[in-house]
Amino acid sequence: MELSCFVYPGWEPRIRPAAARRAWMDDAPESFPYRCLPLGIANSHGWEILSPCGFEAVWNGGNAVEDVTVTADADAGSDGRPVALFGQGTFTLHIAGLLRTTPGWNLYVSGPPNSFKDGVAPLTGIIETDWSPYSFTMNWRLTRPHHPVRFEENEPIAHIFPVQRGLVESTAPTFVSIDDAPELKAMFEQWSRSRDAFQAQVRAHPPEKPSERWQKLYYRGQNPDGTCPVTDHKTKLQIRPFAHAELTGGAPDAMAKPARGDARPGATPESAAPRPDHERAKYEWLLDTLERQRALSANASEIFVGEELTSEEFLDEYYAPGRPVVIAGEIGSWPALERWNPAYLRDKLGSVTIEYQGGRTASADFERFKDVHKRQMPFDRFIEMIETEPGNDAYLTAYNSAGNAAALAPLQADIGRLDKFLAQDDGDPGGMMWIGPQGTFTALHHDLTNNLLVQVMGRKRIILAAATELPKLYNDKHVFSKVRDVTDPGLDLNAFGNLQNVRFHEVNLQPGEALFIPIGWWHQVESLDFSVSITYTNFKWRNDFFREYPAA
Repeated sequence: MELSCFVYPGWEPRIRPAAARRAWMDDAPESFPYRCLPLGIANSHGWEILSPCGFEAVWNGGNAVEDVTVTADADAGSDGRPVALFGQGTFTLHIAGLLRTTPGWNLYVSGPPNSFKDGVAPLTGIIETDWSPYSFTMNWRLTRPHHPVRFEENEPIAHIFPVQRGLVESTAPTFVSIDDAPELKAMFEQWSRSRDAFQAQVRAHPPEKPSERWQKLYYRGQNPDGTCPVTDHKTKLQIRPFAHAELTGGAPDAMAKPARGDARPGATPESAAPRPDHERAKYEWLLDTLERQRALSANASEIFVGEELTSEEFLDEYYAPGRPVVIAGEIGSWPALERWNPAYLRDKLGSVTIEYQGGRTASADFERFKDVHKRQMPFDRFIEMIETEPGNDAYLTAYNSAGNAAALAPLQADIGRLDKFLAQDDGDPGGMMWIGPQGTFTALHHDLTNNLLVQVMGRKRIILAAATELPKLYNDKHVFSKVRDVTDPGLDLNAFGNLQNVRFHEVNLQPGEALFIPIGWWHQVESLDFSVSITYTNFKWRNDFFREYPAA
């Protein structure tokens, strides 16, 4: 699907990916409206067109054009000022661009969803932008006579997204008895009972944490039994910005001129030496440009599923370029895929003492201070605990691998080899195990090694961002970000606005699949089920770049 905005010299349309946040949602107690996922998806479902100037509109109640007075701010340019054109209490904003869509696709144009302004309402239109050579306007209708309505510069005045022409006409809606869908009926009634029980429990024993006061089934994309029926459930949209939206005529030539007083190519006088802030701006520009260039091609930038990869293909296409890939079909013969479940694991290891991370919910920085959260427990008790207590409080992680090597050794008999990708010795196959309940969460971070995450049991949702997105991800200490969870509906995008320009990728890793996570790629991980994973770093190719990692 293509969406292009054609501009003449001097046209500077202000278009950006639509924001999910709304002031009234922020101001609600505990930002409660963000728990409604459909609201957030609708808010960000497309692109926002911003007002090129601040202005005020007043209507005297009449139907004539002159009954509306629009006054732009004194510093507003001559182009893009709103005007009264059609009467009926309306005013009009011209859009500085000719928008074109792929053949067969229209453009839905309206005001920002779930955004309200006293005394005015947006008009909505659907435009056949695949053929139309005409510009279009955004129109608003004033609803309260003699009530001034103000729009600020860069306030959203329109919201656009593509819709397929003819789809609604070709749809055949029907009413059907619920008895004709017994599986759907059973799931709905199971949910209804569970919701009543959940709400009764909340009333009887109010949870301390706001996040525990709602069920989250739809938010997580889960059926009432906890299964996830689709692989493309969205909790956040990653809308791409318009490429080359900023027009910078003449800047490249100016930058190319030699320094005054020295015509030698490449000469730089002391007075023109790069400043630290310039150097940072340059590296941020370069990384952003590389990521935007990569995004020009889906084949170069999307995360694909690779089957029957050879060692050479994996090295050439993924490992050396530093590109993630989901590897399927490589562990289908592992006995662990069929054997492993909580009961089997408990019986296999018995009461051997293991080390795990505990008390994680007591601190938002549980990933940064792992030693503080080290705990020990007999393995059978650990399994019983995480079976009955889903969530993020207890998790056997890769960080505990050294302490658990002997305890988990009996499980190696169920694990096969990955000789195409890894350097594995019979005595040391490598691998660091993760065992935890549904709901475990690893906060946003990057690693200093290339990793292969093998999913043996249950599913995990991984959100990733390329290493080139580093300047936008609020890296504050070592490999961590100030932002723990980029899908948090309560995330303050006023404080972390750069996240709106990050291109995130979502992978729902299934049992039997492996995800290659290149060095430097940012990722956060959530277990959708009781889960067992193994991380490998012992690749056949060099993976010790961390040795040159600069000291803080």
